[in-house]
Amino acid sequence: MPIEWIKDGKDVIAVIIPAGFYPDKTDFITPPDYKQQIGFIVYKCGESIVPHRHIPMKRSLVGTSEVLLLKSGKVEADFYSKDKRLVATRVLTQGDMILLVSGGHGFRMMEDTVMVEVKQGPYIGEEEKERFNP
Repeated sequence: MPIEWIKDGKDVIAVIIPAGFYPDKTDFITPPDYKQQIGFIVYKCGESIVPHRHIPMKRSLVGTSEVLLLKSGKVEADFYSKDKRLVATRVLTQGDMILLVSGGHGFRMMEDTVMVEVKQGPYIGEEEKERFNP
């Protein structure tokens, strides 16, 4: 299954990486200007990663993007433009992953669901969100 880029014109709203997507080579799918990078690193049996650490670097980001990994369950996801207009609705299932890039989003659980959420920290709380009724 291919990766799906949900767009509103030229604006990328979300990237859906289906559970069945398996690349055959290392590839970073997001451009370098995104707040979060998603890459697939492919290794052959017997290869290794040299021990390393990441050097502290100051970074400047505006906004919050999220990565959600659906560990279990089934979710109907709505994706909204920057002006809060519904752009797309998709059903996500176990193993699917999404990168929320811009605009808005909402979810309806179709089954009991567990999601793993990854975003830049620290999480400030509700004051970093704008709730809206489409």
